[in-house]
Amino acid sequence: MKRFGFVTSFVGLFLFVNFITRAVLLLLTYDKVDTHIVEILKLFLIGFFYDMVAVSYYLIPFIIYIIIMPDKFFNTKFNKMISFVVFFCVIYATVFNAFSEYFFWDEFGKRFNFIAVDYLVYTHEVIHNILESYPIPLLLSIIFMISLILFVLIRRYARLDEAFSQDSTLLSRAIVGVVWLVVPFMSFNLLDKQTITHKCHNKFNQELAKDGLYSLFSAFRHNELDYDEFYKTLDIKYVLKHLKNLLSNKNEPFATTKLDYITKVVTTKDTPHTYNIVLIMVESLSAEYLGAFGDKRGLTPHLDEIAKQSLFFNNLYATGTRTVRGMEAVTLSLPPTPGRSIVKRPDCDSVNSFGFVTKKLGYENKFIYAGHGYFDNMNYFFSHNGFEIVDRFDFAKDEVTFSNVWGVCDEDLFAKVIKEADKSYAKSKPFFSFVMTTSNHRPYTYPNGKIDIPSHTGRYGGVKYTDYAIDKFIKQASKKEWFDKTLFVIVADHNGGSAGKTELPLWRYKIPFMIYAPKIIKPQVVSKLSSQIDVMPTILGILDVSYKAKFYGDDILKSSHKQRAFIGNYQKLGLFRDNKLTILSPDKGVTTYQVKQQSLYSTKYTQKKSTQQDVNDIISYYQSASYLYKHHLLGM
Repeated sequence: MKRFGFVTSFVGLFLFVNFITRAVLLLLTYDKVDTHIVEILKLFLIGFFYDMVAVSYYLIPFIIYIIIMPDKFFNTKFNKMISFVVFFCVIYATVFNAFSEYFFWDEFGKRFNFIAVDYLVYTHEVIHNILESYPIPLLLSIIFMISLILFVLIRRYARLDEAFSQDSTLLSRAIVGVVWLVVPFMSFNLLDKQTITHKCHNKFNQELAKDGLYSLFSAFRHNELDYDEFYKTLDIKYVLKHLKNLLSNKNEPFATTKLDYITKVVTTKDTPHTYNIVLIMVESLSAEYLGAFGDKRGLTPHLDEIAKQSLFFNNLYATGTRTVRGMEAVTLSLPPTPGRSIVKRPDCDSVNSFGFVTKKLGYENKFIYAGHGYFDNMNYFFSHNGFEIVDRFDFAKDEVTFSNVWGVCDEDLFAKVIKEADKSYAKSKPFFSFVMTTSNHRPYTYPNGKIDIPSHTGRYGGVKYTDYAIDKFIKQASKKEWFDKTLFVIVADHNGGSAGKTELPLWRYKIPFMIYAPKIIKPQVVSKLSSQIDVMPTILGILDVSYKAKFYGDDILKSSHKQRAFIGNYQKLGLFRDNKLTILSPDKGVTTYQVKQQSLYSTKYTQKKSTQQDVNDIISYYQSASYLYKHHLLGM
């Protein structure tokens, strides 16, 4: 039936464009892909399967239209014109999607995932970020020309005009149409996620075998992962009991013996200190960018110098790959739960936040952000967990010298931090400022003339400008009366990239953590293996205060500190300790790797059999965190 020529033509086009896309992405990362002929064939065959599934979803509205529209209207010139316009738009969308996947792959080393879903939600920031990062008019023109050429060729050689000169019955159309609709119906009910891609053992092969469009909708459908449904579990009573053994520390008893009540009572006999705290969470500051870790590019001369004068923790790992993961880990002292960060979930208020602890100690807490804090639900999370909000809306015109879509530049941000600190000091209130930077973020724009790398030229410039701005801030703060009694805490939110050959590329998760306070702290390098969730307990240890909290982390400086790190992405959950990385995956799998060699830019693993202790421990950490959050047992 010639009406369905549109359908078959578009299926052919979709498969062709996705084949080209997959081939281009393969060439981009050819050195990281398993290029054995069997693996390459597997990659393309699995990809073809999911491309077919994806295009079947795409066609549902048009197939229904073809079925129900009577010949009397379908064969008119008006419908012919509308049909060709729609067909061109669909071709354009397909080519546009291919270009989008190229840039998403270049940024993340992955096909579309839950990050892309988030970007579709926060259109203002994302669209402006794209406009400031890429030559959009040129790209759109190229996409238009490619789409037009494809449209003309398909219309001519598929003889689509003949579709509007043939009579048909509703029954005949329905029979053909139902056959086409069976594919998406069965796919929706039988296929959960692109699990067949797991047959590709190299992670880049696995990502290439996916269909980007299918991945996008799958990510939207599965943005939150229920731990009990997707991950290996143990009896919850055992998990909670074992968790208490894992979290127990000398002289830090639990408040009660109840299994699901993990509040620890931390007491000190020393005189407590009310040092001010300025925590600077730096956007995407991987350890690989700092000379203090061995990098030779000279991107962070000021931070390298600050590290020499600080408590410098050089073996600390981020829990995730997004800003909200870093915020979650630091403020809640909690391992990452599967799916999205708690910061972005509906039930994120009145959690056991560090903000409530400092508030009880008399601190004036402020979350100070360069951009609009509604992004990623940050304002709601912080305002409902013990903080006042200071974001882009609170900057007066004369306080902004430079800004882009993500917010004001780091210099303007830090100038605001000083003003807010002055206000608290004037009220004789100790203050805790949680500061989130943005300049080290695409499009990497900042005021010209500040550093020797021009604005808008890439990540290295963003890193170096942030380094410059932090140094300027420290120098300005040193002139203030409150400086000598302030802890300046510098920690990254996450790494500068998440792509890697392995499930969780360990080296990418290493980040800097330093506490600078020249009148309070003696410089020291601390090389204990530690996690972002240990940041706040360590600060509280320096304050020598007594407190109660449901923290999974502990004070790195104490001899009782357990050396381990939690790392993850939105699906994989990892526990690193004793040179072993154990990973939980959403197919209820547990995998352990022996870390053979680790450098600033790579990690070498060999897979080994998981011990029962490895399995019990990692499940107890992650299953308990999900259980306690799900059952509202992490509140104050």
